Amino acid sequence: MAMTHDKIEKSPFLLIVLTILVVAVGGLVEIVPLYFQRSTTEPVKGLKPYDAVALTGRDVYVREGCYNCHSQMIRPFRAETERYGPYSVAGEFVFDHPFQWGSKRTGPDLARVGGRYSDEWHRVHFNNPRDVVPESIMPAYPWLAKTPANAADIETKMQRLRILGVPYTDEDIAGAKKALEGKTELDALISYLQGLGTIIGGTR
Repeated sequence: MAMTHDKIEKSPFLLIVLTILVVAVGGLVEIVPLYFQRSTTEPVKGLKPYDAVALTGRDVYVREGCYNCHSQMIRPFRAETERYGPYSVAGEFVFDHPFQWGSKRTGPDLARVGGRYSDEWHRVHFNNPRDVVPESIMPAYPWLAKTPANAADIETKMQRLRILGVPYTDEDIAGAKKALEGKTELDALISYLQGLGTIIGGTR
């Protein structure tokens, strides 16, 4: 019996199955070729994995939900590049698991924020954003300067990331806890932010 348009629309089960099939095939057609493009799977020249301090800062960034208001992807449009700098490329983020491109911009894009402001500026900003940006609606994060950076699982974290392809050496992992000694969550977060975008179009 021929499968007609009417039969598909009148059968919820059949409609769901066929919809899932079409979406799956379409997704595969778009995603699979990316794994064979060097520009999306190989790091850009000079890219290094986050050190222990910056990696911990990235976890603070994710935990505090910074990605809810800040993107880390500059689109290849004139208005974007004039405001934020060179557009983002996949090779900058091959060591990010998961990457933080995002699309929300309640606050400015942070893809090229590294080196744009001093560490002290960031400290003041996180303690009370309106001290440096009067119109800011960002909440303050004063506890970050008082909370020691978490070093308990940093070695395990780096080992897991190495399994995913991040080129951490045994020396990197062995020295991770020492690198975090005496650091606060604010120190770690600033270290992470100061590294963003410094390979392509950075200010350092």
